[in-house]
Amino acid sequence: MADEKIPRRDAINYLLGAGIGALGAATVFPIARYIIPPAASGSGSSSLAAAKVGELKPNEGKIFKFGNAPGILVLKPGGDPASALSYAAFTAVCTHLNCTVQYRDDLKEIWCACHNGHFDLNGKVISGPPPEALREYRVAIKGDEIFVSSEEA
Repeated sequence: MADEKIPRRDAINYLLGAGIGALGAATVFPIARYIIPPAASGSGSSSLAAAKVGELKPNEGKIFKFGNAPGILVLKPGGDPASALSYAAFTAVCTHLNCTVQYRDDLKEIWCACHNGHFDLNGKVISGPPPEALREYRVAIKGDEIFVSSEEA
């Protein structure tokens, strides 16, 4: 029988099934992307001058370019601008969905605006959806420059 045709009811059922399958995939994919964080990438740079001594006031932060990703440098509240121990430096890429974090001087925390993630000045997660701490950078002062390096802090 060369003239076999698909009955109209079966064709409609196939199309309806395909439409429901596409709707399910379109719903599940963004949920899975939200729940599973993307893989972290390297910064591409090992050391650079992020700021000048005296540029930051205590309880102030600065975003700087560190290789192919942003970094954040914070002069801790009550910190001495001439002491490297008064600074904290981290990758400014949130570990949840790669949004750029910022320093909130009113909370004295690093904050991700995308999904309200909060990090302390040690880079550890305080609240929100980020699954892990921010990667910490080493801070050194040479002359009047504040250097940040990606070596283990």
